Amino acid sequence: MGNNPYYCLSARNQERDKVAALDLGADDYLTKPFGVDELLARLRVALRHAMKGDEGTQALFISGDLKVDLARRRVFVGEKEIHLTPIEYKLLTTLVRHAGKVLTHRQLLKEVWGPLRTDEAQYVRVYIRQLRNKLEAVPAHPRFLLTELGVGYRLRAENDALRETPPA
Repeated sequence: MGNNPYYCLSARNQERDKVAALDLGADDYLTKPFGVDELLARLRVALRHAMKGDEGTQALFISGDLKVDLARRRVFVGEKEIHLTPIEYKLLTTLVRHAGKVLTHRQLLKEVWGPLRTDEAQYVRVYIRQLRNKLEAVPAHPRFLLTELGVGYRLRAENDALRETPPA
């Protein structure tokens, strides 16, 4: 499934605390004391959302000649199928789900390797390099897997690929 949801259960019930938690990425905020019926209703909502899956993610991602078939777990550059390791595939599909957006090293580590590896930025660098070697025609000058210096990485979305800047 897509991004993992985050829920807050807190004794802090001031509006600014709730707003801060939601702005930091929480999907819901429940304050103590709470009723069991309210908790169960919120759990039912969370389960409904989880059962829907990644409706925002299309089954086929295309950017230029890069094609990622999420339904069949296949990756192509042009007509050539590219074989990826499980970690490479998970990293690529994480970038696909957020195509066009910059993801920090920490975000990528958390989604691909889990919450215990968020300080291991070299993992991301190594696997991005491996992906570039497999997906890019010229890995030193990537067209798809872009570095955002000092921040992280971005997978070029189709509309980005069409707006490449001409040489000056």
